[in-house]
Amino acid sequence: MSAFSDALSVTSSGLKAQATRLKIVSENIANVDTPGYRRKLVPFELQRDPNAEVQQVSAGRVDFDRGELNRIHDPSHPMADASGHYDGSNVDLILEIADAREAQRSYEANLKMFQQTREMSSGLMELLRR
Repeated sequence: MSAFSDALSVTSSGLKAQATRLKIVSENIANVDTPGYRRKLVPFELQRDPNAEVQQVSAGRVDFDRGELNRIHDPSHPMADASGHYDGSNVDLILEIADAREAQRSYEANLKMFQQTREMSSGLMELLRR
């Protein structure tokens, strides 16, 4: 039974990590037009449990993209400087949508593995009852 619990713990850690990634991506998309907003990045880290034979993944510390902010020319904007420019965000909507799709597909793959492991475990229990 240990292999089933290991598989469930690995897939559940993947689900949690991808859910965090989707949350960060959605925050980036929501702030695409927010002046001065810096894109958030979330790295994944391997977690090794000394009592388990498998490694799990977790979302690391959220960091900010250090790329340049877009300079937008709009003299009527309240944040515009003397030249009529202000700092926009450094969020690229196409990149965020691609990241969201990748995270969604990874989440779905982990969910499918979780479901298959549960079905296999239930099938084994059914066989043992006979």
